[in-house]
Amino acid sequence: MTTQSPPASSPPSYQLTHLEALEAEAVHIFREVAATFERPVLLFSGGKDSVVMLHVAVKAFWPAPLPFAVMHVDTGHNFDEVIEFRDRVVAERGLRLVVASVQDDIDAGRVVEETGPRASRNRLQTHALLRGIRDGGFDAVFGGARRDEEKARAKERVFSFRDEFGQWDPRAQRPELWQLYNGRHRKGEHIRVFPLSNWTELDIWQYIAAERIELPSIYYAHRRPVVPRDGMLLAHTRFLTLLPGEESYEELVRFRTVGDATCTGCVESTATTPDDVVLEVAASRITERGATRADDRISEAGMEDRKKEGYF
Repeated sequence: MTTQSPPASSPPSYQLTHLEALEAEAVHIFREVAATFERPVLLFSGGKDSVVMLHVAVKAFWPAPLPFAVMHVDTGHNFDEVIEFRDRVVAERGLRLVVASVQDDIDAGRVVEETGPRASRNRLQTHALLRGIRDGGFDAVFGGARRDEEKARAKERVFSFRDEFGQWDPRAQRPELWQLYNGRHRKGEHIRVFPLSNWTELDIWQYIAAERIELPSIYYAHRRPVVPRDGMLLAHTRFLTLLPGEESYEELVRFRTVGDATCTGCVESTATTPDDVVLEVAASRITERGATRADDRISEAGMEDRKKEGYF
């Protein structure tokens, strides 16, 4: 009598999902920087990309504490909900927060504030950022920029070399074959590092939903006074001066990206959960910066020009 052998069990599958692969890549980048550089810092504004970046960074070094500080380049024209969220996260996670303040630069006479109804402090962030990097002695700076956001950012490598003036030369990018990163630099130079380079806006929101990451409330539908301007809806905050003929009205909106309150628009929306936002983003054909950031509309090469000056 012959006995039939039981069928061989299938080998376990170790294939990563799309989001797991993106997370693993970002974790590798964080650990590579921690092993290579002496004084990294993570830019944290309370915006969705910096929140996701911080979430992955905490995972990368768990159970040890985050081995670097976080820095916010503060224009002084922020949304109140975002600053409250920033401070709460910093306190809850026991982080060391460095604030590079544009207002400090204005008060010290290092920069001159724009005037007029369309004035914005957005361009003044560059000086505050470079001063914060120099004063902190940081040699690597993590940023949440993604290649899908804007064409100048699409040119970036994961490790972006900046010279002693903090400037970026798109023609001097270093090759990154096989995820090999070159962090060599001289004293006074530094590297901008983008762990979320290969993520899209949809990836970000799917990850937020999967990981149940908390965000500032303005990323979800809420009612607020808005002003139509230049094809966008700007929030009518204390920082926005109405132009002749403009009137504000209340609308149900949310923000796709968060920056200076004078140049960041919102979109009409009924999305109140991450899953709702995923559906909206999946149907969108315009990136969040293209749809809601007035600072990118300065010129055809507005972002690239600012990056060459030292902007992120």
